[in-house]
Amino acid sequence: MFRRQFLALTGAAVALPALPAFAINEAGAERLVNALVGDINNVIASGKGENAMFRDFERIFARYSDTSYIAAYAMGVDGRRASTAQKRAFSTAFQGYISRKYGKRFREFIGGRLEVKGVKRVKNWYEVETTAFLRGESPFTVTFHVSDRSGKDLFFNMFIEGVNLLLTERTEVGALIDRNGGNIDAMISDLKKAG
Repeated sequence: MFRRQFLALTGAAVALPALPAFAINEAGAERLVNALVGDINNVIASGKGENAMFRDFERIFARYSDTSYIAAYAMGVDGRRASTAQKRAFSTAFQGYISRKYGKRFREFIGGRLEVKGVKRVKNWYEVETTAFLRGESPFTVTFHVSDRSGKDLFFNMFIEGVNLLLTERTEVGALIDRNGGNIDAMISDLKKAG
């Protein structure tokens, strides 16, 4: 585990695509998250079964998030030794995994809603803060980081009650690779069932 932590720290800059020069604006970031929140709220209110909701959340994730950046970050330095086919397979498996995992969190919002509360510029992206209102619970914050590094406005990170999606998933994927003795194909196979 020490080796993995060391490699993660020293190799992060090489393994990750850089964010671009600043181009996105506040209105674009807020528009993206308003649309995202609207779609999430529609799924929450739909009354569909769990599997149908997860499929909807996967479509939402594919539409509104920078999946290539998030997947590359999650794979970290192990991405440097992965083949193009493995990276593609990982990205597909990771998208389904994220949708199931975070779909379960959003499914807890049934009877509640998300509301956009504010937008602020941070370096070359925007932080869009939303508040989750759930029945019988105190409101809490869900924050999205939005950039246009891919050529369009997409979110590339999310915090639910302060828990960072990028860092959490890099740790989870790293642990899965370790559990499979460094075998990327076996990790991808496990990822398809995880979440």
